[in-house]
Amino acid sequence: MKRKIIRIDTEVCNGCGQCLPNCPEGALQLIDGKARLVSDLFCDGLGACIGTCPLGAIHVEEREAEPYDEMRVMANIVTQGENVIRAHLDHLAAHNEGIYLEQARQYLADHNLPLPKQSQVPPCCSPEPAVASAETHGCPGSRQQDRRGSAAPPAVAVAPANASPSELKTWPVQLQLLNPQASFFDNADLLIAADCVPFAYAAFHSDFVKNKIPVVFCPKLDHTIEQYLDKLTAIFTLHPIHSLHVVHMEVPCCSGTVALVRRALAQSGKQIPLHEYKISLQGQLLEKN
Repeated sequence: MKRKIIRIDTEVCNGCGQCLPNCPEGALQLIDGKARLVSDLFCDGLGACIGTCPLGAIHVEEREAEPYDEMRVMANIVTQGENVIRAHLDHLAAHNEGIYLEQARQYLADHNLPLPKQSQVPPCCSPEPAVASAETHGCPGSRQQDRRGSAAPPAVAVAPANASPSELKTWPVQLQLLNPQASFFDNADLLIAADCVPFAYAAFHSDFVKNKIPVVFCPKLDHTIEQYLDKLTAIFTLHPIHSLHVVHMEVPCCSGTVALVRRALAQSGKQIPLHEYKISLQGQLLEKN
């Protein structure tokens, strides 16, 4: 499967080893004076190691890789002691990887190992989102967030009295930034929208985003359509999806949105109900199938 995973530029890497402590999963090792990715299975692709490289030799790319395996990661981590276990759990919590976090907790329970003291990991049923620690690295723009079931944060600016509330509960939304393994895709009603739709359709949040997981891209201008096909196929394959809601503009090039979703659905072999919506340039709902 294609997924996000670390790539190390060995021409740039000087073997300083500063990245290693920030990979408690054990995917990185120093070999022959260079940092090396030694296991696809252990790399979650979230990029906690990126910000610690002083030379910028570590990047996240999307390529064919074995699926990340939390249980095998935990088997490796528990041999390294309480501090490494704590770092790993905090890493998962900071990225709101609820399913992997629960698997890690279950591994500890199954092996009669205590949850590390002072860990940021919230109780499994806590509605509060995990708070990223100062040691968390990686691009904030692509860091996963899942605020479903959480109270809205206090307002930091004055909004117009008639302003509608945002219905966005997950992040990121751009398909290029999304991780196909993100746990918020499980049992989701998935909204897949062309980039221009939210600008044309005034009630986009209340009519489409509410209670759905949004994904956006442009079928004409984005130059990663084949990667998008692989990514959507992976999302449909890896997760139980309740329904697909595809929204696009009336212009011909925008029909590529639903065409790509149908291709991915066919490749996944899944039978997922698909609903298509066409929006006019004047912001009206023209068709609903």
